[in-house]
Amino acid sequence: MPIVNRVADLQPDIQAWRRDIHQHPELLYDVHRTAAFVADRLREFGCDEVVTGLGQTGVVGVIKGNKPAGEGLKTIGLRADMDALPVEEQTNLPYASKNPGKMHACGHDGHTAMLLGAARYLAETRNFAGDAVVIFQPAEEGGAGGAAMVKDGLMERFGIEQVYGMHNGPGIPIGSFAIRPGPIMAATDEVDIMIEGLGGHAARPHKCIDSVLVGAQVITALQSIVARSVDPLESAVISICEFHAGNARNVIPQTATLRGTIRTLSPDVRKLVEKRVHEVVAGVAQITGAKIDLHYKRNYPVVNNHAAETEVARRIARQVAGEANVHEMPPLMGGEDFAYMLEARPGAFIFCGNGDSAGLHHPAYNFNDEAIVFGTSYWVKLVEESLAAS
Repeated sequence: MPIVNRVADLQPDIQAWRRDIHQHPELLYDVHRTAAFVADRLREFGCDEVVTGLGQTGVVGVIKGNKPAGEGLKTIGLRADMDALPVEEQTNLPYASKNPGKMHACGHDGHTAMLLGAARYLAETRNFAGDAVVIFQPAEEGGAGGAAMVKDGLMERFGIEQVYGMHNGPGIPIGSFAIRPGPIMAATDEVDIMIEGLGGHAARPHKCIDSVLVGAQVITALQSIVARSVDPLESAVISICEFHAGNARNVIPQTATLRGTIRTLSPDVRKLVEKRVHEVVAGVAQITGAKIDLHYKRNYPVVNNHAAETEVARRIARQVAGEANVHEMPPLMGGEDFAYMLEARPGAFIFCGNGDSAGLHHPAYNFNDEAIVFGTSYWVKLVEESLAAS
């Protein structure tokens, strides 16, 4: 495989960094140890500028090429995420998490290590024109750290013209990549539904407004939105994953709470589903007599790959893995806050194969170190080709 030879030489170091980060997982914005680890490595590599505290705990490194600047692209951003998940690890690995209830169950340890490896190589060689900006963000897992860094002036401060992201992909063979133009990951919205009925004795339901029954009707009715309101050729998911009510088998509870997530792949469908959720909940309240309060929160937007930059990413991936190992993938209904960076600048998000591993967010998941040379080589070649001197 045409991976970068120097990257292969660096693989043991990158693996060691990855496993160190894996042992010390941190959540959301509280990634102080990881951010310090990253910043220390970037300084050791000789980055021209290392900035900490962007978007609360994000880290940015700037590496200047030594080729004469041309007329084209001058600054490219490469992004990795640093935070872990509130999951109890069940891998029994010698480098398993030392922090109870916290785990790198999504591979952000691998993402961070691969980008560190690319930064080391690029700082050594500088075989490009312009600036390579390496971005290490906190709080991808629900905290919108990407948005925080963008709001903190990431793009403007470093003059970023294009931005690229990468995620490992369980089920995608090692040495393979997957990508598509347009929507590649979904918008992720949240719903909280508070139901107040009329509690009472389980033997006298006719004197009550049963919040459990109302909740069940809400859940069933919400499914009709995807089945009957959304175009069958479009995609949407409504999943109510929490239902809390009652604490005794013979008491009809006064209240119930539902919580769930809504996923869509286009702004029009997102708007339609939000409207229909409000209408359906109001309708159930009217026919049951219950009081229902709905809180609908728009969360991460759609991860929308820009066409030209997707072709750049695809071309680079083919150089690393071979044409047969770069696949066109269907969109995923999972979310990613790299979406905010793609709203701010053109770019593309790609998946790098993690082999036959446990799935993301699973307590037995582990980033596959065999993927390191492919992901790191992709970053290196992306910079060297995108910032080639004209």
